[in-house]
Amino acid sequence: MIRNYQLKTEKIKKGLYLVSTPIGNLGDITFRSIEVLKKSDYILCEDTRVSKILLKKYEINSKLISNHKFNEKKNVSKILNLLKSGVIISMISDAGTPSISDPGITLINECISNDIEIIPLPGPSSVITAVSLSGFSEKFFFYGFFPEKKKILEEDLQNLSLLNSSIVFFISPKKIQKIIPSLKFFFKDRKIVICREMTKYYEEFIRSEINDLDELDLKLKGELTIVISEKVLDNKISQSLNESDKRIISQMINKVSIKEIISLINRNNKISKKEIYNYCLKLKNEK
Repeated sequence: MIRNYQLKTEKIKKGLYLVSTPIGNLGDITFRSIEVLKKSDYILCEDTRVSKILLKKYEINSKLISNHKFNEKKNVSKILNLLKSGVIISMISDAGTPSISDPGITLINECISNDIEIIPLPGPSSVITAVSLSGFSEKFFFYGFFPEKKKILEEDLQNLSLLNSSIVFFISPKKIQKIIPSLKFFFKDRKIVICREMTKYYEEFIRSEINDLDELDLKLKGELTIVISEKVLDNKISQSLNESDKRIISQMINKVSIKEIISLINRNNKISKKEIYNYCLKLKNEK
């Protein structure tokens, strides 16, 4: 038997609401999010032009405050005073959850320091959406956007390559071709899913081996979320040290014990401890 479902309107308590918004399809917003946004005195928007499209669709007329990475710190004092006066403020980003690779962290920490209640409203997430359809390990590490400096990028990718979990990145279409050589170097033999324009009309999911990325025509447009698989290991075959492993050992040889190096390298690889030990001794003898 199907019953008519009616929303139960609840009194909205005072504080800062973190409201997740659709990552593409405007129909993905929750009933509760709409209710809270309508009852908010102010809504903090990453880009008011983008937010107005969503707010207009659901007839939400709360006052808007522009709050982006360039003015977030400047706005904090003003917003804290409003919250202390007892008003209800919601924070939204252009898409997804506020403060996740978006503005919000500064204000959230100030609210914590000032004992102002923070109420999160769950909703759409490009990270969870991408991981759920990837087919990779449900254990994942979210990195966010790639850094601009190549040195920092390669140091981070080297550390991430040691993880035996799925890894999620955000990247713009303009940068994906530049990043492919680094991905192939640090994550060879892994799989990748490139998620484009999720939940939108031109939604697309490109699945590939990382080693085959050069063969793909990646002239992409729209927002990209990429997921790299966990390490693909054959439990029956003993692996050998690759160039990435050797480079990591070389950097660590004078900083930690050989025992610690063996433990780290062998944690996510099926490599003989003897082989790792012998390579460490070789490096020690060369110096």
